[in-house]
This record gives sequence, C-alpha cells and structure tokens, in this order.
Amino acid sequence: MRIDRIRLENFKCYADADLSLDRGVTVIHGLNGSGKSSLLEASFFALYGATAIDQTLDEVVTIGAERAVVELWFTHESESYHVERRVSVREDRAVTTKCVLEGSDSTYEGAREVRRRVGELLRMDHEAFVNCAYVRQGEVNKLIEASPDERQDMLDELLQLGKLEEYRQRASDARVGVGRVRDDKRGALSELEEQIAAKEEQDLHERLNALQSDLAEVESEIERFEDNREQAEETLADAEAVLAEYEQKQSELQALEDDIEDLRETIQATEQERERLADEIATARERREEARDQRDELLSEVEVTEADPRAIEARLEDLAAEVESVTDRIRELSVEKQEHDSRADSLAEQADDLESTAAEKRDTAGELESEIAEGRETLTTKREELEELDAEIEDRRESFAASPVTIGEAGAHRDDIADELAEVRETRAETAAELENARERLTEARELREAGKCPECGQPIEGSPHVEAIDDREETVETLESRLADLEDREGELEERLDRAETLVDSETELSRLETERDNLADLLDQRAAALEEKEDRAESIREEAADLERDAEEKREAAAEAREAAADRQEEIAAANREKADLNESVERLEVLQECVEKIDDLTEQIADLRETRSEKADLNDERRERLDEKRERRAELEEAFDEKRVEAARDEKEKAEAYLEQVSEKLDELEERKSDLRGEIGRVNGAIEDLEDLRERRDSLAATVDRLDSLYEETEQLEEMYGTLRAQLRQRNVESLERMLNETFDLVYENDSYSRIELDGDYELTVYQKDGETLDPDQLSGGERALFNLSLRCAIYRLLAEGIEGAAPMPPLILDEPTVFLDSGHVSKLVDLVGAMRDLGVEQILVVSHDEELVGAADDIVRVRKDATTNRSTVERVGSADESLLAEADD
Repeated sequence: MRIDRIRLENFKCYADADLSLDRGVTVIHGLNGSGKSSLLEASFFALYGATAIDQTLDEVVTIGAERAVVELWFTHESESYHVERRVSVREDRAVTTKCVLEGSDSTYEGAREVRRRVGELLRMDHEAFVNCAYVRQGEVNKLIEASPDERQDMLDELLQLGKLEEYRQRASDARVGVGRVRDDKRGALSELEEQIAAKEEQDLHERLNALQSDLAEVESEIERFEDNREQAEETLADAEAVLAEYEQKQSELQALEDDIEDLRETIQATEQERERLADEIATARERREEARDQRDELLSEVEVTEADPRAIEARLEDLAAEVESVTDRIRELSVEKQEHDSRADSLAEQADDLESTAAEKRDTAGELESEIAEGRETLTTKREELEELDAEIEDRRESFAASPVTIGEAGAHRDDIADELAEVRETRAETAAELENARERLTEARELREAGKCPECGQPIEGSPHVEAIDDREETVETLESRLADLEDREGELEERLDRAETLVDSETELSRLETERDNLADLLDQRAAALEEKEDRAESIREEAADLERDAEEKREAAAEAREAAADRQEEIAAANREKADLNESVERLEVLQECVEKIDDLTEQIADLRETRSEKADLNDERRERLDEKRERRAELEEAFDEKRVEAARDEKEKAEAYLEQVSEKLDELEERKSDLRGEIGRVNGAIEDLEDLRERRDSLAATVDRLDSLYEETEQLEEMYGTLRAQLRQRNVESLERMLNETFDLVYENDSYSRIELDGDYELTVYQKDGETLDPDQLSGGERALFNLSLRCAIYRLLAEGIEGAAPMPPLILDEPTVFLDSGHVSKLVDLVGAMRDLGVEQILVVSHDEELVGAADDIVRVRKDATTNRSTVERVGSADESLLAEADD
C-alpha cells in the first residue's frame, strides 16, 4: 500500500491542506506543536475512523467550524482507491455525514462498511496497523515494555496465528457442544426405553377387543328403541292432525264473530259520517249567501256593471296600466331630482376640496420659508466645521515628517516587523526545545555517573568510552542558553518596534478618515445650498397655485346653488304624481276584493255538490256491508253445527300417551348414546396408545442411530482441536525463528562492530540481548537511546516478516515513524538514519517520518514543511522536495 495524496478541510489545526506523497522516504518537518502528527492522524482517521486515533468526532472538527473533510487517495496491489469522510456539527454534536470508499470495481458507503473493507484490503484492523507499521509519538517502547503474554498476543494477531487459536477454540466449543448433545440424546434414549416397557405391560390389544364387543351390544339396543320411537311419533302425528282441524274451525268461527262485530261498527260509523256531511252542506250554503251579499254591495262601489270575472279582470288590467304609467313618471322625476342633488353635492364638495387644497398650499409655503431660514443658519455652522477639519488634517500630515516612513507605507512597515518577530519567536521556541532536551540528557548522565554507570549504555563506568560525553553535553547546554538569551533580547526589541509601527498605522488610518470626512462635508455644503434655492422657487410657485384654487372654489359654489333650486321643483312634481297613484291603488284593492267574492261563491257551490255526492256514495257502501253481514251470520251457524266432541277427546288421550312414551324413550336413548360415546372414546385412547407405542419404538431406533453418529463426531472434533493446536505451535516456532533472524539482521545494521553480538527470541517471545563477552542483558537494561533503537529494530523486523509473508511478498502499508528521535541523542539519531536507509534498501516502498530533527531531513527523498500561524493558530503544509531543494528554499526566504 502507498499513500498518494491527502486533503484536509477544518481537521484539527488545518483549515485547508492538500498534500501529495511519493515513494521512498518522506520526512514531515516542523516545530513542536505545529501539527505534524495531526497530518498522520488524518490519514489514519480516513482509513479507520475516530476510534483509531482514540478521540471523539467533536475533537476532530476545528473549533468554530461546522464541518470537517478528510480525503485520502492510496494505491494497494496496483489498484487505486479514494476514501472520503465528512463530519458535521449538528446541535452541538459532531456526526459522520459521509463515509465512502471508491475502488476501480466497487464503492462502499457507511463508516462500518468502509472500516470493514479497509481491514480486508490491508488484512489488519487499526490495532494491528499500529503494532506493525505506525510507530506513534511516545509509543516507540511499546513492544519492549509489554509483558511476554501481551507481546505474544500482539505478534500472533499480526501474523494471523490468532485465527488458528480461534479455529482451535471453535473446535473445542464444537467438541463440548457435541458431547453435551450426545449426553442429552443418551438420556432421552433411556427415557424412551422406559416408556416402551411401561406401555407393553398394559396389554393394549386385549383391552381393545373387549371394548369393541361392548360397543356392538349397545348399538343393538339403540336400534330397537329407535323403532319403538318411530311408531309413537306416527300416533302423535295423527292425534295432532285431528286436534289441528278442530283448532282451525274454532279459529274460523272466532274470526267470523270478529268480522260480524266489525261490520256492525263500520255501518254505524258511516251513518254518523253521513249526518256530519249533511251539517257541512248546510254550513256551506250559509257562507255562499254571505258572499253573494258582499258581492252585491261591492258592485255599487266599482266601475263594473255586473259580477263577470272577465269584466273585473279587464278593469284590473286597465288600472294596472295607469298605475305603471304614473310610476314611470315618478321614477323619471326622481332620477332628475337625484341628478340635480348629486350635481349640487359634487360642486359643493369640489369647492370644499379646492379651498382645503389652497389652505394646505399656503401652509406648505410658510413651512418652506421657515426651512429656508433654518437652512441658511446650518450652512454657516457646517462651513465652520469644514475649516476645523482642514486644520486637523494639516496637523496629522505634519506628524509623519519625523517618522521612518511616508504616508501610505505604514502598513507594509508594520508587516515587515511582524514577520521578523514571528521568525525570531519560532527560532526561540526551537532553541528552547533543544535546550530542554539537552538539560534532560545532561541530568540523566550526571545521575548515572553518580551511580557508577555509563551515561550512554547504563553499564559500569569502568572502561567505558562514553565518560567524556558529559563535558560535551555541558558545553552544548551553555551554548544553547547563550543563544536563547540573545533571541529573547532581539524579540523584546522587535516587540517595541512593532508597537511604534502599530501607532503609525493607526495615525495613517485616522488621517484617511479625516480626509474622507472633509470631502463628504464639502459635497454636503454644495448640495444644501442648491436645495435652499430650489425651496425658494417652490414656495413662490405654491402661493400662486393657492390663489387660483380659491377663485375656482367660488365658481363651484354658485353652480351648486342653481342645481339645488332645480331639485326642489322636481320634488313638488313627484308629490302630485304619488297622490294620483294612491287613488288608483285604492280602486285596484276594491276590484280585487270583488274578484275574491265571485271566486268564493263558485268554490262553495262546487263544494256543496261534492258533499252531496259523497253522502250518497256512503249510503250505497252501507247497503253492501249489510248484505255481507247477513252472509257471515249464516256461515257462523254452519260451523257451530259441524263440531264432534268425542273424536276430539279421543285424540287428546292418544296425544298424551304418545308424548309420555317419547319422553321416556329419549332419556333411555341418551343414556345408550352416552355409553356408546364413552366406549368409542376408550377405543380411540387404546388405539392412540398402540400408535404411541409404535412411534416410541421408531423414535428409539432413530435416537440410537443419532447417538452412534454423535460418538463418531465427538472423536472427529477432538482430533480437529488437537490439529489446530499443533499447527499453531509449529507456525509460531517458524515465525519466531524468522523474526529472530530478521531482528538480528536489522540490529546488526545499526550496531555493527559495537558491543552487542546478537539477540535471542524464544518461543514465548522473551527477548534477550547478548554482549560480545557472552553476558546477557534484558532490553530494559539498555540506555534510553539504545532501547529506542532496539524497539525500532524490532518493529522493522516485524514489518519485514509481514511484508515477506508465509508464501511470498505481501502488500504492506507505509512504514510510519512519528517523532522517533524523542529519546535519541545526536549519535543515536545517525544510527536511526542508517536504519531508515536500510529499510528503504530492503524494499519498503514508502516510509513516512515525522520529526523536527535536522539530521533526519538530510536522509529524506522528499521533505514536507509544516508551519503554524501564531495569529490564527492554523497550520499549513508545503512539499519542498529533497533536502537540497529545501536548503535552497530556506536561503531564498
């Protein structure tokens, strides 16, 4: 695997960064705290998510930003991949809103799917990645400080031996499970055999034969009683037929009695109705006579000679025409009056509006004249302010005469001083860090010398070639202290110059503001003078318009008076027409009353004729009802003579006897049916027990065969468990031998011709260092620098072992070293450079080293510079090429 490019947006201290990486050794260089490690963490985050960097999503997003974006392009087994993760802040909580891994053949979405696919591609999760290829800052001694069991678990997991242990455990779990199932099956088989023995002792077939014989006897008795019941039911049916016929005739006789009574009552009610109709006829005659008297009286009051409906209708039509004509004349006069009234109101309203407008215009002219007077006073005041601004601007210009820059150059002058101050502060921070490291190494060396041990290797000081290193370290501390004091003095001087430059920038800004204010005030004076002249012209024009409006208003009022006189004339004509219309309406009302009387006389005459006809019809209906009444009385006499009391009494006796027998035989049949049902149920239970016995025998045979198969399977799982355990031990031994060889090869590259001969790694992953004289050392007894190099050698050996694989080369991620020089002095740093070069020569495609050490920069194929802006606290990244190109770039700066 090779990382090709990484792009960041609002990730931790990076606002926007885009970096491309090549094969070979790339050193990411910068001051402590500049954000170098964050660049590697971003790559690790892109592959495995926030859990891989032991941080929450909230810590990933730059403070104050709403989202963070990390994109990583990498090549694995000649295939190109692109992974993108987006984190957004929603309701004060960061969440992953996009996580996509794109390959040449497929795309994976979602944090879980992407993490799973990356693990499949690299054949390791994030913990294995850290233990193999990513040496984090401060974790260089992780493997050597781990216990043998922890180291064994780490290496077994990296070398995939954990899978074999997992398979062995699965085989063991399967063996235990099979044994448990086999024991359960054996217990079930024993229970089945006991159940079969118990059922065989019950002699089920003999019980079945006896029950079937009892059932045949009960069914014979049921058949005999059912025949007797049929005969009793026939006798009961005959008796019920005789009684039903008797009941039918009785019912018919009762119905005839009811009909006779109903007919008598109906005839009587109809006669009463005829008498009521006779009364109504008399009443209608009286009302008709009253209507005729009223008709004769009205004929003398209207212009009609006879009570002819057509003559009355014709006269009503004539009167309606006259009323309509008068109404039209009233309507026309009303319209004319309304027009005169409307014209008078409109003219009066127009006159009011004209007078109001004239008054408003005179008020407006007065207000304008007041504004003109106030405006002239304001102009005088503003001209005085303009003179004061000119004087202040001249004073500001004179203040720049004694400064080192001219007006307009203060900002650039301040930026130059600020840049110089930032460089001095950066150099001071680097020097302070180097001084702190040098003091720590000097203190450690003095403590070891006082204890009688070598400050370099921790061994007894006698005969050690490193005793004089303390003097060199003391000299280095003194030199760094002197350099740091000079840098602090220079920083104080630049800060004072920066304050003076800031004052010049403020003065230049204020001068620009005053000049702008002066120009604006001059333009304002010109505009206000022109506005005053315009207001004077406008006031004069408004007063002339007001005089014209007052003349128009007087003419409108004269025209309105003429219109009101015309409206009064039309009102008198309307009153005369209304009186004429009232006389006509009174004649119409008398004719309409006459017309109603004529219609009422006709209606009453017709009503009397209808009542006479109805009374005659009801007399005919009563005659018909009397005839039907005679017929029903004759039928009643016939039915009373047809009854046979003796036959009816005999039928009642036979019915009672038959019902009594049927009740007794039903109870007996119920008892027999219940007995038959019990026998059949018992027979069913015996048959079920026989079937259960056969089923138990079949289950016993099947379960016995299952127990035999489980015995065989238990033996197979025992053999499989033993095989996985043996295979894991063999592979671990092979890997231990290969790892020991590669560790010694790597350590020899770093410590060739030194005081150590070899390193031993046993089957339990215990590490032992052998000196040239044959004495052994625990890795913890090495000095700080030697221990760090020992651990780096072990990491590189593990990386080589995984890269070579069991059956040939396997694609590996880049070898990543984050601040590996933390525990190294200058002598050990050079050996680390040799180690990095050796790994490159051994075929590691890409090595990424994060460091602030200049010696590592010289060994790089590519250099990436990381800087942090002290003002914004944001980091930037720049790829500057090789070490030579980096020196040229610094010389240009």
